[in-house]
Amino acid sequence: MIIGFRHKGLRQFYETGNKSGIQGQHANRLRLILARLDSSREPRDMDLPGLRLHPMSGDLVGFWSVSVSGNWRVIFCFDGQDVCNVDYLDYH
Repeated sequence: MIIGFRHKGLRQFYETGNKSGIQGQHANRLRLILARLDSSREPRDMDLPGLRLHPMSGDLVGFWSVSVSGNWRVIFCFDGQDVCNVDYLDYH
């Protein structure tokens, strides 16, 4: 279950469906990612074809990343079986 967000626009989209804080063309993909994150209990639950799940390194050790589109990613970490610190960013 998702217990926390770092990105306010993504949290708003998750809670209300309002797209004003995200890239509109990413809405369908983000909806899929967030639904899967909400039911995930461990990182490998996010290892779906096309999401390119991978662990982060450097300052983001402990976070995992999945692909949204181009350079856009959703990153997150686990606290036990809950997902926390969900962020939406262009990190390249």
